[in-house]
Amino acid sequence: MRGFFTSVYLFLNKAKAFIRKDFLGNISYKIDFLTQWVGVFVSIFTFYYLSKIVGKQASGYLAEYGGDYFPFVLVGIAARNYIGTSLTIFSSKITKEQIWGTLEVMLTTPTQLPAILISLSLYDFILASVNVFLYVFVGVTFLGINFGGANLSAALIVLLLTIISFSCFGIISASFTMVFKRGDPVLWLMSGLVTFFGGVLFPVSVLPEYLQVISYSIPITYALRALRFALLKGYSWDMLSGDIIVLLGFCLVLLPISMIIFRWALRRAKTKGTLAFY
Repeated sequence: MRGFFTSVYLFLNKAKAFIRKDFLGNISYKIDFLTQWVGVFVSIFTFYYLSKIVGKQASGYLAEYGGDYFPFVLVGIAARNYIGTSLTIFSSKITKEQIWGTLEVMLTTPTQLPAILISLSLYDFILASVNVFLYVFVGVTFLGINFGGANLSAALIVLLLTIISFSCFGIISASFTMVFKRGDPVLWLMSGLVTFFGGVLFPVSVLPEYLQVISYSIPITYALRALRFALLKGYSWDMLSGDIIVLLGFCLVLLPISMIIFRWALRRAKTKGTLAFY
């Protein structure tokens, strides 16, 4: 038991160091740091006024979510924030560490590979959480959204499973980056699938049935449906169990596959001698 707590303590110290490094690096580019927050407000109000145009025309498609487009799309873009981070952060961080010449040193330390990957991504997930908080705060405080009956505990579990499942794709994407440097088909494919087929901006039900087959083959469809039902309709755990089980299945399948591919990519890069540079 003492060894477990020691391991947790050491991991938290390392994670804190990674977060501090990324935060200091981020705020050193002040204009870029500022535009990130401006972009959040621009995005919120863009979709708010777009919802005024869409209005009643979309209500039939959105009846099961409450009929209002703005809450529907707000949940979608908030979740897309986490999903985008999950897909891109590992590849981005691997590239930066290779450019700086620190990746090889980092990966040869006694720290376990999963702990390194988690630590590399923590700051960006914290940043994504702040963005999502702003989306929700502005939506509730100024734009009339009501999450009063939301099942928050279920929504958090769904969100966690969503992050894990898409982080697996992100780790596979980082594997391509480590070995081939450019031309990442995983990121290109998943970004396109998420944007068009996932139901971020419009319900999957508007697509023809033969395209809905693609929608129901990727985790975001189940994630967004469960999140919207939990937050907008207050669905119980039992009512959400089908989507949660599917998301859990994606995680159980994708997590070992992604780690196997990443370890293979790591060995390949070491063998070719390309791990230390980009």
